[in-house]
Amino acid sequence: MNPLHRLWQMLPRGPRRALLFRGMALVAPRPTRPEPPPGGPVTVVGYLTASTGLGSGARRMLGAMRAAGIDAHGADITHPHKQGAWHPPAELADGPGTLVLHVNGPMLPWALHVLGRRAVRGKRIIGYWAWELPRLPADWEPGRRFVHEIWTPSEFCAAAMRAPGGPPVTIVPHPVPMPAPSPIDRAGFGLPADAFVTLCMFDAGSSVARKNPLGAIEAHARAFGDRPDRVLVLKTHGTAHAGEAWQGVARAAAARPNVIVLDRDMGGADLSALMAAADAMISLHRAEGFGFAVAEAMALGLPVVATGWSGNMDFMTGPGVYPVPFALVPARDPQATYDFPDMEWADPDLDAAAASLRQIAGDPARCRVEPVPFPPPDYAALLARPTA
Repeated sequence: MNPLHRLWQMLPRGPRRALLFRGMALVAPRPTRPEPPPGGPVTVVGYLTASTGLGSGARRMLGAMRAAGIDAHGADITHPHKQGAWHPPAELADGPGTLVLHVNGPMLPWALHVLGRRAVRGKRIIGYWAWELPRLPADWEPGRRFVHEIWTPSEFCAAAMRAPGGPPVTIVPHPVPMPAPSPIDRAGFGLPADAFVTLCMFDAGSSVARKNPLGAIEAHARAFGDRPDRVLVLKTHGTAHAGEAWQGVARAAAARPNVIVLDRDMGGADLSALMAAADAMISLHRAEGFGFAVAEAMALGLPVVATGWSGNMDFMTGPGVYPVPFALVPARDPQATYDFPDMEWADPDLDAAAASLRQIAGDPARCRVEPVPFPPPDYAALLARPTA
């Protein structure tokens, strides 16, 4: 490590982030003002090959736009230090068009810098942002200057994005296509054939504290103890980068003989098959910008026990959903992503979650409900209208 890099690493995380983002904002191309009119080619920019929520959101939007007949292109800016090999973005034509960037506020200037001034000039720039706490951190604020409009997946997120004098904010939910499970059955996942199986899905790299699998383990234990015919499956990935936060979950899971950990990446069809093999979904998250797993479970007709707060409450209504009561507590995150004790997030009621699990397990009729359709957004209308 050279001396400059060593000195950089010695800086506290907060000042280091502030310097990095300030430097990005200085070199990034500015959006064309006044805002260009709608029209021209559409490019979805994002971490298209990343196994993250941001990557999934970008891929979903790109696929849904193409399915709707929109001539949409993709520009992959997956960062090599986080996700492997560098994938250069697609060539962007000069002149009019629309860029929809699935890149959150702090990194958005960097993304525009990667695309280049000629590609950015003359285009309408939409930032698709998601954040899982009630207010935006200070290092998001410069990102507002680099977009003409913000799209966001839920009212919870939109409330955090809105600001006097800031760009307009439009709620554009993530597409949730009808699941198409692969043919893998319970045996293929190593699950017992006759047990009541509860599934908890999360990305360990997206803050273990926020996803709160420890809460799911404890609620399951309060509901069923160590009964072998009551099984909790923790489907996760990204644990190699989650440090002690994940190790604590691994120890809690190992202490319970009816908890199974599946720690690996899976394709969408296999994930759907895993959901189809379960009897219920549990998500005792502390905050969600949208809630992919909850929405996908509902689309499959799976009963859902989930914290009754944040982005998932836009759609978590009707039969088969069991919102868990909660208290608001300071947001503390050992992985630092959401460590904002001046803000609050949910502390779900584990006894209430356990009671819901027992209720579902005790009545087989509750284990399958009508699948919930999620109509895709009308992207053509959204892209054709001038910014409000």
